[in-house]
Order: sequence, then C-alpha cells, then structure tokens
Amino acid sequence: MRIRSILCALVMMIGALAAAAAGPAAAAAGSHGRPGAPGSPGPAAVSAVTQHTVTLVNRTARTVWVGSRVNADGSTALTGLPTLAPGASATVTIPENSAAHHWRGTLFAREGCSGTSGSTFHCVLGDCGTATDRCTTGEQPVSLAEFNFDPSDSLAPWYDVSYVNAFSLAVTIDPTGVPVQPSGTCSEGGCPDNLMPYCPAADLHTDAGSGLQNCVSPNRDAQTSYSDAMGTHCPRAYSWSRADQVPGNQVVRQCIGCSGFTVTFH
Repeated sequence: MRIRSILCALVMMIGALAAAAAGPAAAAAGSHGRPGAPGSPGPAAVSAVTQHTVTLVNRTARTVWVGSRVNADGSTALTGLPTLAPGASATVTIPENSAAHHWRGTLFAREGCSGTSGSTFHCVLGDCGTATDRCTTGEQPVSLAEFNFDPSDSLAPWYDVSYVNAFSLAVTIDPTGVPVQPSGTCSEGGCPDNLMPYCPAADLHTDAGSGLQNCVSPNRDAQTSYSDAMGTHCPRAYSWSRADQVPGNQVVRQCIGCSGFTVTFH
C-alpha cells in the first residue's frame, strides 16, 4: 500500500510539472493564430474572481474612437466603448467572468470617423461598422493592443502590441496595480515612437481626403522589409505573426497580480 501511494504521488507530481512547463509556451505559440488573436490559455488553476480594467489614453493630436474585436471562442464583445478627444482617457471593465469565463481580444484606435451612429458612421482607419461605441464587422488593418484575460490561467493576463497587420499609430501597454519593470514580466509592451517614417514606400497608404496614413504589411506571415522596419524600430511589438518564435524576442508579456492595464495611443 505504501509503495502504491508513493507511485501515485509521483505520477501527480510529474503531471503538475508538465502542465506548468507547457503553459507559457502554449500561450506564446498560439499568438496570432488568426488576425488580431492573442494566444491560447495556459495551465488551468484555481484563482480568485478577477475584474480587470483597461484605461485608454489618447495622446495623439486628433480624436479617436476606440474599437475592439474578440476571438471566436465565446469571449463577450465590448460595448459602450469611448470616443477620446486629444488628451482624454476612459476606463473599460473586461468581462472575463462572463459565460465564457475568459476574454481574449483586441483594442484599437479608429481615426477619421464621421457620420451618424447606426447608419452613416464610417472611419478612414480601423473601420468596423456603423456604431460609434462598438464593432460589428472586422476592422481594417491598424495597430492593435492584444490581451488574453483568463482567470483559469495561472500566468494570465497575457498582453502584446501587434503591428502584424499594419501600423497606424504607436501603441503602448502598461500594467497597473503593480510596479512596471524595465523588461520581462509586467513591463511595457510596444513603443511610443511613430514608425511611419520607416515604412517602406510600397506599404505606405494615404487617404486622399483626410491625409491619414497607415503602413500595411504585405504578408503578415513572413519576414519582409515591412517587418524588418517595424521590428528594428520597435522590438517590443509584433512585426510579423511568428515574431514570438524568434530567439530573444520581446513581444509577448504576462503580468500576474496586476489590476489591469493602461493602453496609450501616441
């Protein structure tokens, strides 16, 4: 009996160690499985009920309408998203304890918007439907702040800034409620620098009416002159879909114990 008890204990210990080792790798490898999709969850664990918030800050010189998309995994779509004048900020609560018991999705800035909500509303960059406070369609290529909030993942929340599809404006993500570190976990994601001057000429798109620009990746799944330019000048953001698999990369972060994040549009 004693030998059998010891063997059972060893099996349980090996299983726990294997799950812990697989967690971060699984989350990182799953990043960008589809456009704008953060990684899959890590190991299941019993955790306290959480209610993270994201504060959105507009440091640009123009008004932005916040947009959001969620993964096709039951995550609840955000509504009541703010419109931010230059210098303004607003906070949203993440519905990670809704029916899906997680929230995985993106937040981004829509620019050059006009029209009546529900009918003629339209944005030059990041257009995602006719509502001012929510998205009803997929967004055009823009800079993304990506998150994986999963109360059952002992290493969550995961977060990253993605220029995989395009660069429209600079984005940074900073954890709140914990000390922000210079590197590694609980460090700033993204960069505050404008990368448009480094955009390859073939990838630069300018709207004739508004003059707004975005730099669009020609191939999100390959290393190109676009990904080289974005990655060189902002190594803390995704420049192509598999950037998280490059040795020494700095693109994916996680911050246990944070109360939420600040997403800043620069």
